[in-house]
Amino acid sequence: MSYLDEVRGERSATRPTAVTRSSLCTLAAGLLALTFAMPGTAATEAQAQIPANLHLHQDWLNLVHYRPNRIRSGYTSEADDAAFFISPEGKTSPRAELEATVAALAAPGTGDDHARCRFPARDRWLRSQLALPDTPADCPAFSQWFDTLNAETVTLVFAASYLNSPSSMFGHTFIRLDPPSDAEDTDLLLANTISYAADAEEHDNELLFAYRGIFGGYPGITSVRPYYEMIRLYSDIENRDLWEYQLNLTPDETWQLLAHAWEVQDKNFDYYFFDENCAYRLLALIDVARPGTQLLDEVFTHAIPSDTVRWVVARDLVADVHYRPSAATVVAHYIQQLPAEQRKLAHALAYGRLTPDSPTMQALSPREQADLLDAAYDYLRYQAMAGKLFREQAAPTSHQLLMARSRLREPPALEQPPVPAIRDDQGHDTFRLTLAGGRDGDRNYGALTLRPAYHDVLDPPDGYRPGAQLQFLRLDARFYTDTDDLQLEQLTGVEIRSLSPRDRFFQPLSWQVGFGARRSEIASGKRLLTPYLEGGAGGSWMLPGGIQAFSVLTADLEIAKGLAKGYDIAPGADLGLLYQHQRLSLMAGAKTKFWLADGEEREDTGYLGINTHLHRAVSLGGQLTRSHYFDRYETRWQLGLNLYF
Repeated sequence: MSYLDEVRGERSATRPTAVTRSSLCTLAAGLLALTFAMPGTAATEAQAQIPANLHLHQDWLNLVHYRPNRIRSGYTSEADDAAFFISPEGKTSPRAELEATVAALAAPGTGDDHARCRFPARDRWLRSQLALPDTPADCPAFSQWFDTLNAETVTLVFAASYLNSPSSMFGHTFIRLDPPSDAEDTDLLLANTISYAADAEEHDNELLFAYRGIFGGYPGITSVRPYYEMIRLYSDIENRDLWEYQLNLTPDETWQLLAHAWEVQDKNFDYYFFDENCAYRLLALIDVARPGTQLLDEVFTHAIPSDTVRWVVARDLVADVHYRPSAATVVAHYIQQLPAEQRKLAHALAYGRLTPDSPTMQALSPREQADLLDAAYDYLRYQAMAGKLFREQAAPTSHQLLMARSRLREPPALEQPPVPAIRDDQGHDTFRLTLAGGRDGDRNYGALTLRPAYHDVLDPPDGYRPGAQLQFLRLDARFYTDTDDLQLEQLTGVEIRSLSPRDRFFQPLSWQVGFGARRSEIASGKRLLTPYLEGGAGGSWMLPGGIQAFSVLTADLEIAKGLAKGYDIAPGADLGLLYQHQRLSLMAGAKTKFWLADGEEREDTGYLGINTHLHRAVSLGGQLTRSHYFDRYETRWQLGLNLYF
């Protein structure tokens, strides 16, 4: 008899609510633990056979999410819900939780409130280690839940980064539970998924969401949703390509992963953007499913979703990879396949300015008409799904396009987008160390830059969104050789830039925002370390040769005692060109700022940045600026080596 057969029982019509399992079950478990600790009971006999150091076994630590304390000795569980523990000391005592769990598992009785049903993954592991009473468990709620999921294999899904939402800037990962491949009517769109996310209030705006996400203001919840809902959210609405990594877990490992998902699905784990996030929790599930992987050991300061996918691939956990382009990627590729003169016609068809039976359309060959109708219809459907057109606006034109297409016998000819040569997990690592030397005016210096995450527009572009930049906690320090002076040049809290090109069909806004502290020059020539907040918005356009032009209106705010009024504000503009290639990235431009509070001074700067990509882990970079400020001209340059790891 398999372990799954042991825990199957009479199926209940509905699963107990989270309130029942997080309150009544906790009370019952506490009473059971006290009862089973009495001499002469089966619980006492089970506890007596526990090896001295079993509570320190890595599998047990993984099951209860214990992590070593960084300062003091001992362990603390990352679970923040009392219902996840049987012992009152379970949060900080692996031994107490192990003893209480063994006692509860050995207790007589059955049903959904029994420890064997609440913690099936713990139960299975402990039975492999101890000689617990071999009695079947009747767990109707778990059995029904498990059967509903109907999972034979597990797929890790990575949704590409989405800069317009703080929670998705680094990408997002979740798990898809794939049904048996030989099952009738197998449709992966109907498969279930397991994901972990912040349980945010619906009325929280993006700034509050970012703040509370960084500093732990939200509980994290594990939820189960159909895959088609995830595709609609990430692929159709947010225009994010999906990468599907089928894991090579055995049936027993798949069972253990699902059993542990049952244990944590309605339990609170505090959510943090940069470490205890969606990707981190999925690594914990895989560590439980396949002992010895220890994926969480890779996490030090942060868990970037693309990095965590790299770790999963490096552990030989992936059997196959599938690419699912977003709706926007598909439509853009369809349009690119049309001759340049016909793209205008496709746009006019989609918006009803041109009808399928017009003389212009009838003058084309049936093949050309079919391609135009296919591209126009898919573009119109994408606009409607993304909420950029009301359904009642799109429906009549969509019907007209479909009717015209049905009269043509030409088979579909527009090709789906090709699989990118470089996957998102195959791009450069996100931690960057830069060693450089340079000159600022008449002063020579050595420079050190540390950037924990993530990517800027001059980094190797493979595996990252074109025109996207996201840097977090970047530190730039300089050592001036003439005075042996070590200075903090800049501390970047967060810096985001999105340069998405506009065209006739897609018209995204280019924007940027950032805050931190930086060296700023004042009238006396002294350079102050000044807290700042900056932002901007504008547009970007593709030019021939893969060059991207951008124009952004900017605004800056600086605050420091050394400024004449203690602060200064500056509207401005930034005009530039960007070129991103596998071997070379380059950005050049000019920007101007009008500092209003401190004498209405104008600051003009021309800049050039270049990065030669020698390897996904190594590049050579240089910067050159020429500025005019306070009637002074200054030239600055820097050359350095960038290391990614």
